[in-house]
Amino acid sequence: MLAKASMGSTFVREFTDLLLMTLIASVSGIRGTIGGLSGDNLTPIDIVAFASAYGQWLQSQTRQGDDLKVAIGRDARPSGDLVQSMVSQTLMAMGINVLDLGLSTTPTVEMAVVWESCDGGIIVTASHNPVEWNALKLLNARGEFLSQADGEGILEAVHKGEFTYASVHAMGTMQTLDDAIPRHVQAVLDLDSVDIEAITSANFKVAVDAVNSTGGIAIPMMLRALGVNDLELIHCEPNGQFPHNPEPLRRNLDDICALVPAKGCDLGVVVDPDVDRLVMVSEDGELFGEEYTLVAVADYLLSRQPGHCVSNLSSSRALRDVAERHGSSYSASAVGEVHVVEAMKAHNAVIGGEGNGGIIVPELHYGRDSLVGVALFLTHLAHQKMKASELKATYPKYFMAKEKAQLTADMDVDALLKKVALMHAGEIMSTVDGLKIDFDEAWVHMRKSNTEPIVRIYTEAGSQAEADALAAQFVKQLEASSLSDSTLTP
Repeated sequence: MLAKASMGSTFVREFTDLLLMTLIASVSGIRGTIGGLSGDNLTPIDIVAFASAYGQWLQSQTRQGDDLKVAIGRDARPSGDLVQSMVSQTLMAMGINVLDLGLSTTPTVEMAVVWESCDGGIIVTASHNPVEWNALKLLNARGEFLSQADGEGILEAVHKGEFTYASVHAMGTMQTLDDAIPRHVQAVLDLDSVDIEAITSANFKVAVDAVNSTGGIAIPMMLRALGVNDLELIHCEPNGQFPHNPEPLRRNLDDICALVPAKGCDLGVVVDPDVDRLVMVSEDGELFGEEYTLVAVADYLLSRQPGHCVSNLSSSRALRDVAERHGSSYSASAVGEVHVVEAMKAHNAVIGGEGNGGIIVPELHYGRDSLVGVALFLTHLAHQKMKASELKATYPKYFMAKEKAQLTADMDVDALLKKVALMHAGEIMSTVDGLKIDFDEAWVHMRKSNTEPIVRIYTEAGSQAEADALAAQFVKQLEASSLSDSTLTP
């Protein structure tokens, strides 16, 4: 059954409590806790199998005899060096050349795939998961995440376990790429939409929390290149010893929220371990809001070039409202970067992303990128000549709540959501990704996570109390539906 939750609980908040499933293979890659039994955790056997399946997929995409090259980088967590080494050696054993970026960021590896004409890429990172976890994020030759069909093909190959490796004279080679992050920074600076002069003239003081991962390398470098030299750096040593839960949510960010007003900073910048999620802290120590990072950047870009913007079904209505303000259009995709990117390409979008602080600017590349997010946010702030809290006040005021419901291995989530849908017949609904119910002044979105054994429950309303109450209501309805086969009433 589902685990029960209450308004004040820490309901399934720590991933280390998720003991039912610590190895998760999906079309997005493989993710798990280090050590333990193979098949249940991310062990050397599992790493080699998944890397082999990816290598085999790459070989199926090219002409026989073509030399293949894969860019590989990692975040700073302690297991990263070991996992990257095993992945690299496995690919080389298949006759595939490896371009080693070492400590890097997810968007940097994505861009390096294109710069270096690679056939694919792998980022060794478990993103926002705690230090016990690691993962392989898989990229195609465009530096983008694999499609559903390609991911399913890799999963099938892992299941079969039939791999062919190269002879001793045909093994792959390894090269290193030491300047990938500086090149990434320069690519951001070269964008016409980034106003270095305005940012420098604003004389911003900025605090940074990079959770002791590779954001500690990339974000200060980006800020200094933008002319921001008055920095307060905490947790920026890339040693992988996360000082707090690495998911950039308010409950994990007491240090920087206290530091920003104490040191008189204009802004705080927070990134997750692989630097594809960006959260801002206003000068008063309050979060600008992870949902509103994308809203602010979209506000700036659409003011320059009206067009289309995309976010996922779990993102705030504020983006739609800002798009309408600029005479632009908006659409929502299923959750997941690959789905957002597909929708952005279909609509030739100017800006897109996800409400978890993910910014995608196609002028740079089709990937969530905190470096370009920092540069565009600061440009907008400098042009508006406002404090961050004042800028936030110009946007539609919505409040979001997020809950998680733990799953058991035998639970039929689709059937569960159908029961909940019957309870709200007559409302506007979408089943593109789980179940989203749009009410007049609020919405709720429930979907099974692709990376964790949980149902995610997102709500948005006109006040935090209403959003929290709506989330609690649907946790109860999911719990009740899991215990009964009968049709329920609200």
